[in-house]
Amino acid sequence: MKTILCSRWSVVLLSILLLSGCAVQSKKDYAEFRSARPASILVLPPLNESPEVNATYSVYSQVTLPLAESGYYVFPVALVDETFKQNGLTAAGDIHQLPPRKLREIFGADAVLYLTIKQYGTTYAVLMSETRVTVAARLVDLRTEKELWSGAATASSNEGGGSSGGGLVGMLVKAVITQIIDTVTEKGHPIAGVTGQRLLRAGQPNGILYGPRSPKYLKDGDPAP
Repeated sequence: MKTILCSRWSVVLLSILLLSGCAVQSKKDYAEFRSARPASILVLPPLNESPEVNATYSVYSQVTLPLAESGYYVFPVALVDETFKQNGLTAAGDIHQLPPRKLREIFGADAVLYLTIKQYGTTYAVLMSETRVTVAARLVDLRTEKELWSGAATASSNEGGGSSGGGLVGMLVKAVITQIIDTVTEKGHPIAGVTGQRLLRAGQPNGILYGPRSPKYLKDGDPAP
């Protein structure tokens, strides 16, 4: 009996230690970010891993605002896009392969933001239709080529939504109608805007630090995990 109790307590203690370890590991290291303190950020066209062809520019057009509001100079999307086109680069995959020193040479930016769209669009799953956008990001110093920060964020049209009456048939009909409306009206676009804010607005848990154009510059502590 004592052996069984000891074994159970060992499992409990091990679980606590593992959870504690995960909590410690989840806190980001901002040493490189604080050392670099970039003032200008070049945002590259996102890689699109979703089946939606409109996802790239839907996300791309909305990620510069939260960065600018966080205190950074962000190179205008239209200018960056045209510069790449003039140099024969139209695919995001090819652009992401450019050496950091080349990007620094062309734009003179302090850092570059690499984005990857993991999910974008409306899906239908029997009783529920959902529009979801998930984006991952990496911020890299163009002077040292070191990663300063990375993160990911998701937004969904079903957040805070509750069930409605009408029974099973009503739920099925609602799900189909919602999917049609969301697809036709491109509901992914505003959802992408929410994702961008969650991902790139400074001051959030494990988020980016404030830039030099923000009154909170050099006054902010590490965002709590």
